[in-house]
Amino acid sequence: MPAPKNLDPSSSPRALLGAELRVARERAGLTQARLGELLFVSGAYIGQFEAGTRRMHLDIARQLDKILQTDGFFARNCGALAKSKYPDHFAAAAEAEAEALTIREYSPLALPGMLQPEAYAREVFRAYQPTATADVIDELVRNRLDRAALLTHPTTPMLWCVLDESVLRRVVGGRMVMAEALRHIVTLIRACRIVVQVLPFSAGAHSSMGGTLKLLTFEDAPPLAYVQGNAIGVLLDDPATVARHSLTYDLLTANALSPRKSLALIESVAEDYEHDQHA
Repeated sequence: MPAPKNLDPSSSPRALLGAELRVARERAGLTQARLGELLFVSGAYIGQFEAGTRRMHLDIARQLDKILQTDGFFARNCGALAKSKYPDHFAAAAEAEAEALTIREYSPLALPGMLQPEAYAREVFRAYQPTATADVIDELVRNRLDRAALLTHPTTPMLWCVLDESVLRRVVGGRMVMAEALRHIVTLIRACRIVVQVLPFSAGAHSSMGGTLKLLTFEDAPPLAYVQGNAIGVLLDDPATVARHSLTYDLLTANALSPRKSLALIESVAEDYEHDQHA
């Protein structure tokens, strides 16, 4: 495993707690694996705290204070991490995305949040919350667009998406919105910023019929897998479980169209939406 990077404690609350946890653990003469045993978690889990890729919750913070004899430091300071602009089930995954080197994602029903233009995102949130006020929807859309800012970096994270063909065919917000959304994807592909494959209907049964899957890798922390359902999501770090989900993704890419053929299909569907709109 690569040597841990030196985190800047001023860069974020997670970086602060991660740096302090590393110092306290080493002072106590504990390895990540041994501290994990005392907390009934894996050493990789501790490594993700120290690398700043996983949020520390209050119950864990209290146990760390007790084991490492830090006089309540972690419990007092993890409150800053409890505040997130994302839903509870997704907050930890969103924070991990910001630290990831690579993100591989399978989306069966809608464009991945990081790739949604404003109009498309607005339609999605309005469908989720049909009685929400305009202010609530505006904030949700704004937060989603903030996530997309990760793609302004020319290379990191490397984003590789497999889209079910239904994502292209389901008309979200009308044909104009769909045409704009697909053209946005095409622009990112042609700029060599993302890799996209389409899993066609003709592929039939496939390895991820259970739902959405996201895989994240990091410079100095073990990989994570994130699986999501309706208003629920789980961030997984068990090596065997992550490896199994990684195989699932490999099987998806093997059954999907090549990136070149996928681009041609996305452009063709976008043209159809544009033609229908003009007609």
